[in-house]
Amino acid sequence: MNNSTYNIVASTNQSTVVAEYTPDSKRADSYQSEAELEKEFIRLLSTLGYEYLTLHDEASLIINLRKQLEALNGYTFSDGEWDRLFNNYIASNNETFIDKTRKVQTDYIHALKLDDGTTKNIKLIDKSNIHNNRLQVINQYEETEGKRDTRYDVTILVNGLPMVHIELKRRGVPIREAFNQIERYKRDSFWASSGLYEYIQIFVISNGTNTKYYSNTTRDSHIKEASNKNRKSKKTSNSFEFTSFWADASNKIITDLVDFTKTFFAKHSLLNILTKYCVFTSEDILLVMRPYQISACERIINRIEVSHNYKKYGTIEGGGYIWHTTGSGKTLTSFKTAQLATNLPYIDKVLFVVDRKDLDYQTMKEYDRFEKGAANSNTSTSILQRQLESDDSRIIITTIQKLGVFISRNKGHKVFKKHVVIIFDECHRSQFGEMHTSITNNFKNYHIFGFTGTPISSTNASSGGNINLKTTYQAFGGEPDANGNKTLPLHAYTIVDAINDGNVLPFRIDYVNTVKEKEGVKDTQVRAIDIEKAMASPQRISNIVSYILEHFNQKTKRNEQAYSFSQLQNIGEVASARNRGTVEEIKQKTRLTGFNSMFAVASIDTAKAYYNEFKKQMQEKPEQALRVGLIYSFGVNEDVDYDILEEENSENTSGLDQSSRDFLDMAIKDYNEMFATNYDTSSDKFQNYYKDVSLRMKNRELDLLIVVNMFLTGFDATTLNTLWVDKNLKYHGLIQAFSRTNRILNSVKTYGNVVCFRDLQTATEEAIALFGDKEANGIVLLKSYEDYYYGYDDDKGVHHAGYEELIAQLKEKFPICEAIQGEENQKEFIKLYGAILRIRNILSAFDNFAGDNAISDRDLQDYQSKYVDLYQELRGKDKADKENINNDIEFEMELIKQVEVNIDYILLLVIKYHKTNCTNKEILADINRAICSSPQLRSKKELIGNFISTINTDSQVDDDWKKFVTEQKEADLKQIIDDENLKPEETKKIFWEKGWKTVV
Repeated sequence: MNNSTYNIVASTNQSTVVAEYTPDSKRADSYQSEAELEKEFIRLLSTLGYEYLTLHDEASLIINLRKQLEALNGYTFSDGEWDRLFNNYIASNNETFIDKTRKVQTDYIHALKLDDGTTKNIKLIDKSNIHNNRLQVINQYEETEGKRDTRYDVTILVNGLPMVHIELKRRGVPIREAFNQIERYKRDSFWASSGLYEYIQIFVISNGTNTKYYSNTTRDSHIKEASNKNRKSKKTSNSFEFTSFWADASNKIITDLVDFTKTFFAKHSLLNILTKYCVFTSEDILLVMRPYQISACERIINRIEVSHNYKKYGTIEGGGYIWHTTGSGKTLTSFKTAQLATNLPYIDKVLFVVDRKDLDYQTMKEYDRFEKGAANSNTSTSILQRQLESDDSRIIITTIQKLGVFISRNKGHKVFKKHVVIIFDECHRSQFGEMHTSITNNFKNYHIFGFTGTPISSTNASSGGNINLKTTYQAFGGEPDANGNKTLPLHAYTIVDAINDGNVLPFRIDYVNTVKEKEGVKDTQVRAIDIEKAMASPQRISNIVSYILEHFNQKTKRNEQAYSFSQLQNIGEVASARNRGTVEEIKQKTRLTGFNSMFAVASIDTAKAYYNEFKKQMQEKPEQALRVGLIYSFGVNEDVDYDILEEENSENTSGLDQSSRDFLDMAIKDYNEMFATNYDTSSDKFQNYYKDVSLRMKNRELDLLIVVNMFLTGFDATTLNTLWVDKNLKYHGLIQAFSRTNRILNSVKTYGNVVCFRDLQTATEEAIALFGDKEANGIVLLKSYEDYYYGYDDDKGVHHAGYEELIAQLKEKFPICEAIQGEENQKEFIKLYGAILRIRNILSAFDNFAGDNAISDRDLQDYQSKYVDLYQELRGKDKADKENINNDIEFEMELIKQVEVNIDYILLLVIKYHKTNCTNKEILADINRAICSSPQLRSKKELIGNFISTINTDSQVDDDWKKFVTEQKEADLKQIIDDENLKPEETKKIFWEKGWKTVV
């Protein structure tokens, strides 16, 4: 027998994510209080090797911190040295939790000047040998120096510093309440005393039954977005929706606190997460990777190590592919993989290969965001060559086209003998074929990996190309399936997994019939017959454009109450030039609410026809005018394989025929006039046009972008919620296109909205079955309008009340004319009305919901006023005694904001009141009702009321309002100066610098 059979070839640390976890079957039957839950949690941590400390105050915390850092660094501090380290580095004044996060993630080694004048490097955490770090657990820590006395549940100390905090609620209490409580701690006390609690990197929230984790910047980014007055600033999307479940490597969610503790809090797992799988971005955002991302990284690194030791590099057995669904964060996973691979001593370079110029640009921005200067991109093949020859360029981003040119020009180059890792992004596309073969034939010591959200299998492989490179596993290698065939990915995270986890949204799809059957024709497929001549008929295109313009606000959830042209027409505002200006101003403000959309069409010719029809109809009906953009580029055989979104050259438009190029120049000229830019179809300017369109889509400055293939893969915008489709799609092309819409943003965006003007139902079901599983339809797609409106019974026989039932309950239990008495009734009303808001949010995108007969607009507004009243009463700063009710309720204020009115709408009502010679008291009642239903306008109720009292028949409402607000602000400011005995000029300067002029 060959003894080498049993030699250890590769030795790795334990996996951070457990391969497969079987939940603990032992469950107590008795009631468990929060204190009992906490006690059991600490007991479990102790069994995992955590040291429990009875430590409850800062003095004891600092003593322990000194002891732990001395042990970690093998050095005993003198009192003077400790004081310098603690006061100048660990707990220095004026540092925020962001500064402290940077110390843990990047600046964790400090050069301490010792008493003898020498310096010594002192580590806060050991990232090279994670088990040198000491884990301790404390509970009921008291902080008395904040805005109010607080006592924290459970905290994990790493080398004496608080780095993980766990907030517990008893079973049955919503987990979101723990999330909200941590926010109160961050606001009121984490910063107090020496601010050591601002070193916390990860928060864990649990009610025993459900447990989630998130980074210390998740909520902070959401707060910054919510308070940001500059709508054009970068959009971030962080809130409770971005907390994460833990799972095993097969993506089975681990929710119970007992199971979560045994896996997430295993010492090697937690330390790996803190030291390897956190990314602190250049935007000061801490990203904690999700379990499927960590699993993918570790599978790739393990494959590199094993194949290196077996000398399998340079073959398909040294690589593999990762199947992570579109929208699941593949760029972050690939970045961390590249970073970890460069840390391997035998790896010379990591090449990250993308297949289009636009992805090259986007990926470079993302990599640069994760770590400034970590990666090198290139704009030419000569720059790529310099980077490949330089020892300093460790991670290189390039397009497959540039890499192919380099290989063809540099046969026998020395870099081909280097030990390299090659990672392909979106590997379902152009690397199949000659360029893929060229790369693998020339590089000798490579490990090749592919990332894809939609892998190519025998089912969806194209008919052309290299017979040996038709599928993803043929190109990259795979893991053995049940029959031993090496076809499986190193790790898979499907669209069904992502929707179940809440990491992407489900789709809601409308199929709009645009081709009528002739009388007597029995073939039910007539509507789906792909006759492009019929599909491109002027009448059909006109009908579709009319449909989009009519339903745009509904589908994209634009704030129609704040901007209603029918109301303006009735009021007569359009008649005067002054009021036309008011209408346009309101229109521009409204365009930055809600979401935006893309329109995917079948060909460049139909794109041109649609663009012209949009211009024509918007000129005829200016009240429906949208900001419409157009982009396309040369692509071969664009209508042959509908599952493959054909390559388009976004570097230039030289492949276009003259007519298409001239038309695109005309459309870009419209764009230039709209945004005061200077682009055209020349090579450099077209690249910049692409980038500008991308940015304006993400900032919601474009309402609708007409595309053929561009932007349907690789483009991510959380504010995009609707895809209009007049194009045949199937398999991965369909999933890629649909997935532009389902990025999570907030609680208002509950699904990706797809409106199909072709019969794609069968194609959709086939694609979901292929990229999820056979039973996926009920998860990936939302239910029908009738189910949401009238209610339905699920597979288990559980009834889910519909909108009509909920409205009936609301009217019966809480008549509009009666006050809601008692805490229990208030809680029931809040839950019921919140449920109505959530289901109404979904129904609002269905055409059938255009006329809501279940409740009148006025009654809905009055109920909303009651809801806002309770919100302010129970959440008010002076209502601390009411805090206990919040353990059982959660207000849906984000949904309220989508239907509330704004100050411009109020002014329109004031203008209407003015036109009645200030005599119609019913309009005044409408104004009061509108103000009371809006959380934002209630605070301005007195101001608006005082203004209305000044209105007379001679008033010019717009001008008088601006004058009134200015005078009122100046009077209020003078009052503050007089009351506080402040210096007038200096105080005014401070107020104006702080943006006081934008208060109203």
